[in-house]
Amino acid sequence: MTKSPVTSDPTAGGTLSRRDRVREATLTEIKSIARRHLVEQGVAGVSLRAIAREMGMTAPGLYRYVPGIDALLVIITADMFDELAEAVAAADASAPPEDTELRLHSALRAFRIWAITHPAEFSVMFGPRTRLDPDADITPALEAGNRFGSTFFALCDRLLQEKDIPLPRDEDIDPELTAELRSFADTVGLSAHDVPVGAALVLTRCWIRIYGVVCMEVFQHLGFVVNDMEPFFEAELQNLMTGLGVRYLPGEGKGDPVTDPAG
Repeated sequence: MTKSPVTSDPTAGGTLSRRDRVREATLTEIKSIARRHLVEQGVAGVSLRAIAREMGMTAPGLYRYVPGIDALLVIITADMFDELAEAVAAADASAPPEDTELRLHSALRAFRIWAITHPAEFSVMFGPRTRLDPDADITPALEAGNRFGSTFFALCDRLLQEKDIPLPRDEDIDPELTAELRSFADTVGLSAHDVPVGAALVLTRCWIRIYGVVCMEVFQHLGFVVNDMEPFFEAELQNLMTGLGVRYLPGEGKGDPVTDPAG
């Protein structure tokens, strides 16, 4: 099991000592170089030896900052999830707080925009996690992933309270699937809001649909069908929203995550 990376602790006064500031700056540089190597060469191209050579250090010297390459991949993946979460939260916050529908549209479009402009990072964040501590129940990367999802969960929970969204009856859902959905609701904190199993199922279906379209675009799996995936994404978003009984808000322009046709 990969150990979590060790970072410096704040002093009692809430500030870092000079030594800790230097340590934090070095760790930040390590992560920055590792991410650049990941983008340019893929996960296989990230190595402590290459990072150390670029920094003018020895590879063993890096072990004072990270326990190993797997731990380093975990923390840069966590950083990428936090960056994505900030982009989604910023799009959400740019819409009027009372307009849940617009906020949801904005957040989903922000997710797509970040993904298609960061394809290498996306492939690591949402791809196979064999290098990211498979023996751990939770890692900083998974925790950051949950923080990313929290914006959508909060918006969907609010939408359920505001709209009469049709939900499948609990008794119509397969018992095994019900158990899985309850486990999912517990993991992401939906249970605390007493969200019905049917709502968890609808939420999961919606995510699979939007996430699937974004994946197709990031990995260019539909290049043989369409060259510009934005209209396809918008068509799926419109179909998804109207199917839930939610008004669809068309975008004002390419790549614009926030839109309100009522203007």
